[in-house]
Amino acid sequence: MKYEIIKEYNDEKFRRITGVKKTTFEKMIEILQKSYAEKHRRRGRKPKLSIENQLLATLEYLREYRTYAHIAASYGIDESNIYRAIKWVEDVLIKDGTFSLPGRKELLKSDAEYEVILIDATETPIERPQKNRGNIIPERKKDTH
Repeated sequence: MKYEIIKEYNDEKFRRITGVKKTTFEKMIEILQKSYAEKHRRRGRKPKLSIENQLLATLEYLREYRTYAHIAASYGIDESNIYRAIKWVEDVLIKDGTFSLPGRKELLKSDAEYEVILIDATETPIERPQKNRGNIIPERKKDTH
């Protein structure tokens, strides 16, 4: 889905589609535009996707677990281009730090209580019936007569 279509949506529908509020999306766009201007201040090749569509493709990748091939097909560009665009958006937003979660040390310093639920996702062996050699050999003998 392209940004030109969803920018007209109301706030609730926009959030349902992208996973972020419009204000958050606009803040991300500001950060990306600053980084893009800094990166291309001496000119450079224009990207095939607008910054808005690059961010939207990144949110689709992170939210929907779509493959690069599916996202690239929906935007009409090559898979390697969509990979580079998503990687760039992720790197810029991580480097900026505006949307990062607090670190472990900050959580330990605060007085807030957090409820943690652990899920045991260890593998357990599948119980299968054991082969008994005593049952196999007599049946083979019956088949040969």
